[in-house]
Amino acid sequence: MSKAIARGSQARSKGKAPARGAGRGGGQRGRAAPPAPALPDAVRRLSWWIFVGMMIALAGALLWALRIPQMVGATLGESVGEMGFSMKHVEIKGAEHIRQIDVYNIAFDQPSTAMPLVDLEGTRQRLLRFGWVRDARVSRRLPDTLVVDIVERRPAAIWQHNQRLALIDIDGIVLESVRLDAMPDLPLLIGPAANLHAAELARLTQVAPNLKPALAGASWVGGRRWDLRFQTGEVLALPEGEAAARKALTKFASMDQSVQLLGKGYVRIDMRDPRRMLIRLSSEPGSTVPEIAPEAPPAAPGSGTVDTARTI
Repeated sequence: MSKAIARGSQARSKGKAPARGAGRGGGQRGRAAPPAPALPDAVRRLSWWIFVGMMIALAGALLWALRIPQMVGATLGESVGEMGFSMKHVEIKGAEHIRQIDVYNIAFDQPSTAMPLVDLEGTRQRLLRFGWVRDARVSRRLPDTLVVDIVERRPAAIWQHNQRLALIDIDGIVLESVRLDAMPDLPLLIGPAANLHAAELARLTQVAPNLKPALAGASWVGGRRWDLRFQTGEVLALPEGEAAARKALTKFASMDQSVQLLGKGYVRIDMRDPRRMLIRLSSEPGSTVPEIAPEAPPAAPGSGTVDTARTI
């Protein structure tokens, strides 16, 4: 009987073993699956925010097209103006040559006198249209004053072109017309586009400061070079190119200091050729050949030398 019980127990044990194995396999199959990647949710959130941003941009563009922000700003600006912040005074600084009435007319030409709505940049740009105005600063001084600070150009020369005289600055900007009977004591530039080379002429004359008081004017010849005219009547023809002209003028100034070329009756001194200097004399009857150097001491008899002090 005990053997039978033992065999039954073994049979039950053998019958349960597959169940344990099956249980293990079934447990693995019954476990929860790993969470799905979060990428689809992130993509959905990103798409949502892109959609919201596009809608906001579209709404802003629609409002701007309908000028809603401008109308709201204008309404608020007018409300501030009604509270006492409106333009009643204009303070002008630095205006010596430009007429103040012109500045007032531009300053008060505003779409609204309410201080928040005064167009500062537009006012500045209209002031810059005047030749005298190099720069302008426009600012508000609450509660009711517009401050206009003007930087004027400095006259540098008189430009003669097409039988008209105009005052110009160093940049060649025309400042105003000039009457023949009221010409200021400034160099006279003659020729088409000579005004655009005023700065070049100023740099050129800096190499010969001793000649500047004697300079009466200059002609821009052929759009390439300068002819300088002196108060004593001479015309000095300079070569093309700023460097070559500076070199020739320096040489001329040195010669004038040593032998005094100016005031000797010469008509034209041509230094366009760097190898030689050509001098034209007056053709008027009775004119004589001027001396260009002090007389040399008499040569010793029989020396065979030639006095070149009177030769040109």
